[in-house]
Amino acid sequence: MNSDIRQLLEAVRTGETSVDDALLEIKKAPFEDIGYAKVDLHRKIRQGAAEVIYGAGKTPEQIAGIIDTMQRNGQDRILITRMSAEAAEYVGNLYTLDYRKEPKAGIIGSFPAPNGIGKVVIATGGTSDIPVAEEAALTAEILGSEVVRLYDVGVSGVHRFLAHMDLIMGASVIIAIAGMEGALASVVGGLADCPVIAVPTSVGYGASFGGVSALLSMLNSCASGVSVVNIDNGFGAGYLANMINHMEVRK
Repeated sequence: MNSDIRQLLEAVRTGETSVDDALLEIKKAPFEDIGYAKVDLHRKIRQGAAEVIYGAGKTPEQIAGIIDTMQRNGQDRILITRMSAEAAEYVGNLYTLDYRKEPKAGIIGSFPAPNGIGKVVIATGGTSDIPVAEEAALTAEILGSEVVRLYDVGVSGVHRFLAHMDLIMGASVIIAIAGMEGALASVVGGLADCPVIAVPTSVGYGASFGGVSALLSMLNSCASGVSVVNIDNGFGAGYLANMINHMEVRK
């Protein structure tokens, strides 16, 4: 996963880079303080994936300043989540921005070629869950996973889900996204032979309590191998799915 540091060490091994030059690269400031933010420049080295900008609560100018800092320090692929249309318009005038209205996500740079061990399948209970699903999908894709979208296959018509068992059984990890009573996660968990990440959404009528009902149902799932992230947290699910999809044998 830590491809940049691996390439640097490989260059030292082959003699393309001196030990002193490599040490200088590693010693560069781990973050840059720009006043309103301390941009983490070493996260990719530590965790294998660079920092992602959480757009909610930030002004368009602040988002642009963080992007500028990242790009000056060599980060050419940037994901901005929960980005307003206003911020996207401002940032789009300064940088080449791919803005997706449904998940409110902004992307700078190109998507990498998928290099995971398999496919991440994202299933939703209904069409109303798609904005959260797209946040998960874009997150996994920008980090290097191949994503298969399987939308509107909820338990009110479970035959729709069962019609895609080849995809389910061939996945390396599945993200099950649902509101209402959140039953999809248990169905998926009872059929799949891979890790399942459940995402409760705030979709539903009054007694769903803004996603709390789905959250509690998923937490109480009787299916083995199901983990749960927070309500509407497509980003967290996509990030975790990508980590699972890139797990390698550690010697």
